Amino acid sequence: MKTSVIHWGWSKDLGPTKAGRYPATFYLTGKCLMKTLSVFVDESGMYGSEVSHYAPYYIVTLVLHDQSININDSIDTFSMKLSQLGREETVIHTGRLIRREEEYRDMLLLERKQIFNVIYNFTRTVDVKYHSFMVEKKHVADDVELSDRLSKQLSSFLNKNIEELLSYDKIVVYYDYGQNELTKLLVSSFNTAFKNVEIRKTQHSHYRLFNAADMFCTLELLSIKAARKQLSNSEKKFFKSAKILTKSYLRGVDIKRF
Repeated sequence: MKTSVIHWGWSKDLGPTKAGRYPATFYLTGKCLMKTLSVFVDESGMYGSEVSHYAPYYIVTLVLHDQSININDSIDTFSMKLSQLGREETVIHTGRLIRREEEYRDMLLLERKQIFNVIYNFTRTVDVKYHSFMVEKKHVADDVELSDRLSKQLSSFLNKNIEELLSYDKIVVYYDYGQNELTKLLVSSFNTAFKNVEIRKTQHSHYRLFNAADMFCTLELLSIKAARKQLSNSEKKFFKSAKILTKSYLRGVDIKRF
């Protein structure tokens, strides 16, 4: 665990903790010295205009957390429940979990649903908000048009919420730089809109809120596919039906939209 400087019972964040807990930054009892917004970024699909049967949509999700709100109890409970299921690792890919791919291919449906539900309940209850952007790749001619559409959506979101976002002394954007073009877009859009922003390269294993970002991305994709009657066989098997998916999962996170 990295060293923390304690200020009146709360910690000043000098980096991620080993367990992925999220220190409340610069918080003093009754007074916040610096108001900081964290933005965690995750994506669904591969960047580019090439259309795949398996990935017809490109989705980017932002998870926004006001650092003055302490969410350590939520993270500790989440970590404990994952540990009870024998899943101590920080990074869990819910899309692969649903499809029974790669590291989850030998797991029973019941085991996968237990893990999914623990992540879902954490995502639904932790004190964050989210916003997603989507481009249907069959409607873009090339990578430049994809970048243009995403850039316009992101800029529109930032401009629409500019007053609230400017109320923060600092905005820190966390991304793993996994896709180069998305990294460039984030750097350009946020630095154009704000002077008080930092784009920080990090690993998903450092912060539990990346689990929430991944879940929101997955649910956003499932929502689109369910509405268009495009759920795959593995998705239908996992959730039983689009009706159950909507009632038991999608409606539960609507309140989390920013």
